[in-house]
Amino acid sequence: MNNSIEQIFEFLAADPELLIPILAIGGGLFIAFTAIVVTNVAGMVRYRARERTRREIAAYIAEGSISADEGERLLVADTPKRGGCGSC
Repeated sequence: MNNSIEQIFEFLAADPELLIPILAIGGGLFIAFTAIVVTNVAGMVRYRARERTRREIAAYIAEGSISADEGERLLVADTPKRGGCGSC
């Protein structure tokens, strides 16, 4: 293992201009991977918050604090719109 790492360093020392594209590709892959992970975590957080809100509305309806019609309006208002435009 140590010998293979030494061979890589010797190869890069022989032609240091190869280091720039290697670092550019590696950096780009790291940024892309980080963006994917952050986007997925943010989606999970939004989903959990939405579900918590839905449970709270259901609890308010069950205890009689709000009517079923009001709860339905709140649940419909909280549902994300799929589409592409804000008015769809």
